[in-house]
Amino acid sequence: MNPIARLNAVSKLYGNFTAVNNLNLEIRDGEILGLIGHNGAGKTTTLKMMVGLITPTSGTIEVMGQDMTRDSTRVKQHIGYLPEESPLYENMTVWQYLTFFSELYGLARSVANERMESLLHSLKFTDKNKYTGELSKGMKRKVSIARTLLHDPSLLVLDEPNSGLDPLTSFFVIDYLKKLNAQGKTIVLSAHNLFHIEYICHRVAIMKNGQLYLCETMDSIREKLGKRQYEVIFKADNDLNYEKQGDNYVFRAGDVGHIASLLQEISEKNWALIDLSVRQSALEDMYVKLMEDSAGA
Repeated sequence: MNPIARLNAVSKLYGNFTAVNNLNLEIRDGEILGLIGHNGAGKTTTLKMMVGLITPTSGTIEVMGQDMTRDSTRVKQHIGYLPEESPLYENMTVWQYLTFFSELYGLARSVANERMESLLHSLKFTDKNKYTGELSKGMKRKVSIARTLLHDPSLLVLDEPNSGLDPLTSFFVIDYLKKLNAQGKTIVLSAHNLFHIEYICHRVAIMKNGQLYLCETMDSIREKLGKRQYEVIFKADNDLNYEKQGDNYVFRAGDVGHIASLLQEISEKNWALIDLSVRQSALEDMYVKLMEDSAGA
């Protein structure tokens, strides 16, 4: 795969504080790259530099072959950026809010209306005439995602896209991103939930103290460390062929795909998800080991 974005020896300083330190990273066209690390590792700063919101102190960032310090306006037309905190205009309805942004993107009204209807339908959002201030956090996040996709960007840069959401809505968002990738979108996202990262990402980059410590494929990580067991506890109205604990059903598997399929069924049938736990995933093993090794260095 050819790189759609490349960061070359990128550093970002705020006074005497180094937020990002000599970072080299490539994002391949058509992949999902997960960026993980502790709070303050430099993830958000890296994403903001990638989309041209802040300028690196040194180094270069190329996106779609263009230098982001000189040609960012043209490139931004092809980027969809979702920050971790994305407040909405609460005195607008969902439809008014999306229409406003479609006008900023310069979309023709007919194109905008068709795209808004399609996005809201794919996100399972039915109440387009509701004021955004009346929405739950999960519904607000869906509206933010729709806004991010309005202009049909080819590169999505998402900072904690499922932050603060309940487990089922959170998984819906992550699964939706996987479908977008299947449609040809390149995605870079930061997330703390390592199950989600392991489920959708082709490669994972781990940062600590502004530096890149590792960037490997999930297949490589699984090959080194093996799979782990996941457990889903849920409640359903009908009788199922699963282990029971009291009134709840329990399902365990070592394959994230099997867990994902069950979560989709739980969502579609409006069953209640009680708990989703990871019995320490391969990615968690590597992450914990890496953090311990770097702390002792």
